[in-house]
Parts: sequence; C-alpha cells; structure tokens
Amino acid sequence: MPAKKFSLQGGRGLSLVSNLTFQVLVAIALGVVVGLNVKGFAPTAELISKTFISLITMLIAPIIFFTIVLGIAGMSDMKKVGRVGGKALLYFEIVTSFALIIGVTVANIIKPGAGFVNHTITDTTGKLAVYEKAASEMHWGNFIAHIVPGNVFDAFAKGDILQILFFAILFGVGLSRMGETGQAVISLFDKLSKVFFNIMKIVMKVAPLGAFGGMAFTISKYGVKTLQPLAILMGSVYLTMFLFIFVVLNIICRIYKFSLWQYLKYIKEEILIVLGTSSSESALPAMMEKLEKFGCSKSVVGLVIPTGYSFNLDGTTIYLSMCVIFLAQVFNVPLSLAQQLTIIGILMITSKGAAGVTGSGFIVLSSTLAAIKIIPVEGLAILIGVDRFMSEARAITNVIGNGVATIVIAKSEGEFNPKPPNPLKGELFD
Repeated sequence: MPAKKFSLQGGRGLSLVSNLTFQVLVAIALGVVVGLNVKGFAPTAELISKTFISLITMLIAPIIFFTIVLGIAGMSDMKKVGRVGGKALLYFEIVTSFALIIGVTVANIIKPGAGFVNHTITDTTGKLAVYEKAASEMHWGNFIAHIVPGNVFDAFAKGDILQILFFAILFGVGLSRMGETGQAVISLFDKLSKVFFNIMKIVMKVAPLGAFGGMAFTISKYGVKTLQPLAILMGSVYLTMFLFIFVVLNIICRIYKFSLWQYLKYIKEEILIVLGTSSSESALPAMMEKLEKFGCSKSVVGLVIPTGYSFNLDGTTIYLSMCVIFLAQVFNVPLSLAQQLTIIGILMITSKGAAGVTGSGFIVLSSTLAAIKIIPVEGLAILIGVDRFMSEARAITNVIGNGVATIVIAKSEGEFNPKPPNPLKGELFD
C-alpha cells in the first residue's frame, strides 16, 4: 500500500511538472530572476523571444485562411441554412462589437499602460514620432482599399492578414456553392487545417522558453517596474470579461428567458476543461452534445457552434481590444476616438480569424499590430510572459459566449425544446 501511494504521488508530481501552465509560471519566475541579476543576458533573451514570435507568425496566414474557409464552406446548403446562418452572424457581430467596445472603454478608463514608456522605455523616444505620424495618417478609405489584394500569392507571401481574410471569405463562399463536388476540397482543407493546428501544438510546447526570454528581456532592459502595468493589464482583462459575462450575456439570457447562472452550472465540467487547457476547442465535442441535451436542435448546434469558433470569440475580442490600447499607452501613441473606432473596425475583421486553440489570440494580436502599422510589433515581447494566463480567461469567455449564442438562435428559430431528462427543467427557464 505505501508503494502504491508513493507511485500515485509521483504521478501527480510528474503531471504537475508536465503541465504547460506550471511550466510557463516557472519560466516567468526564472525570467524575472535572470532579468534582475544578469543584465548582460538581455540580447540573448531578446533573440529567444523574437524566435518564438517568429514561430507564431509563420502560422498566421495558413491557420486563419483554413479556419475562415472551413467555417463558411461548412454551411453546405446555403439556402437551407441561410436564415439561421445570417441570424447567427448578425448576433455574432452585435455581441462581439459590445465586447470590443467594453474592452476599449475599460482600457481607456483604467489606463494599464500609462506611464510605462516615460519611466521604463526611455531609449525608444526617437521612434515615437514615427508612430505618432502613422497614427495621424490612419483612415478608413486606405484601410478598405488595402483589403482587396492585387495578387493573392503576394498577399500570402507578405503575410498580409487583411487581404488573406478577404480572399478566404470569397474562397469559402465559392467552395460552399459547389455542393457535393466541393466535399473533396473541404476534406483536404480540413486535414491540412489539422496539420497546422498540430504544428501549433508543437510550437506551444516551447512557450515556456518564449515566456522566459520575453520576461528576462523586459525585466533586464526596462526594470522590475514593468511588472506593475502587466499585473494591472491582467486584472483589467479579467475584470472586463467578468463584466461581459455577468452583465452583457446575463441581459441577453434574461431577454430570451433562461438563467445564465444555471446554464453555467450545467456546463461547469466544460469550463473546468477549458481552464486546464486554456483552449476553448478542447470542450467543443462535449459542448455540442450538452447543448443538444439542453434542448437545442441538432441542426442549430451543428451550424452555430462551429461557426462561432471563428466568428463569435467574445473573450478573444476583449483581449485584442485591451492589449492594443495597452500597447498604444505603453509606447505613448496618441489615438483619437475616431482612430480607436477604426482599430475596433479592424479588430472586428482580424478577430474572426482566431481559432479556439491555445495561442490563437496572440497570433491575431500580432496580425492586428501588423495591419494597423502604428504600434511596434516589438511590443509583443512585453505581453508574451502573461499571455498564457490571459488565454485562460478568454477561452472560458469564448466557450460561455458560444453556448449562449446557440441557445439564443435556437429559441429565436423555435428549435429549442427542453425535455426530461434535462436536469435543469423547471429550474433553468422562467
């Protein structure tokens, strides 16, 4: 018996050590220690951080392209699902717009990045004039004209995410109109998409190394004071997502007459799975099964949930909006209300390319910075150490938001019919 007990404890210890969140936590702590005590390590730490960022950015174009194409082409019979799909997309846009606006508002009120540059990044003042000039020249007309690629292959070669998104939408619509003859292409794309997701999983295994490099570089170059605004940012992100769930989503639940709290209790296992994996995709099969038992029709669940993983990532949109404003404050880039609204418009597009995979929010954030070209991509090194912990909050918010969306669409279409043995009947609905 003692031997078995020792083995069990050893297994738990190995499980803890192999947990990515634990590894990142240790890596961040080591990064802080090295950054404080080995100032000459900054160039090497920067190289480690940049290499990890390059591993992420090399996957941006293919992952977003396949995600968007499969999301649209998966609708198959456009005439049959047109009404449900159109209603779902409208709902997604409205709710994610609220998420973006809330994120920008909270970031402007709390100002987590204010004072960061003046006290810690004194050697970048020469570049600030360039960013300020770029901010003043950012207009909707140029943004819209730039979306349409003159050459599709050139867009992929340059990694121009907005042009790739535009082409992916057209490609997905064209593929969906092929019907059965397009299934071979869809099947191939689905397999290729899984290949890139597997590559992403491999890349994320070195996330602790990237987090170590990013934190060591930040602390050694900018000082320990950088931890304060990062802590404020994380707190702000968690607070905003809490408000979004229990205010915005709660209001939606009340309008459609079901209890948010009982719904959360019903999917508590899926929430815990997402908390442990930091990926909303890990709960996808179980969520689809539970929502059918919940009373949503199979057709609505099959359409809304997969589509929502590309078009209704509420937690990711909050994360993106707050991090962009945070980095603008860090690098002292003044943004007017009109310019912030322009960024929201860009985020409404780039956020649609995020899949429910660990690290996807970081991918889209880097693509957004590349798209607006007014905030240095180097700022990602500041966020890399804490991104993993914010990913848990956004993944949980994504799962909760997609479940609510499915119930809302099902109820609005008259395709919601809770039956016994639904464990929440009589308690869940008003």
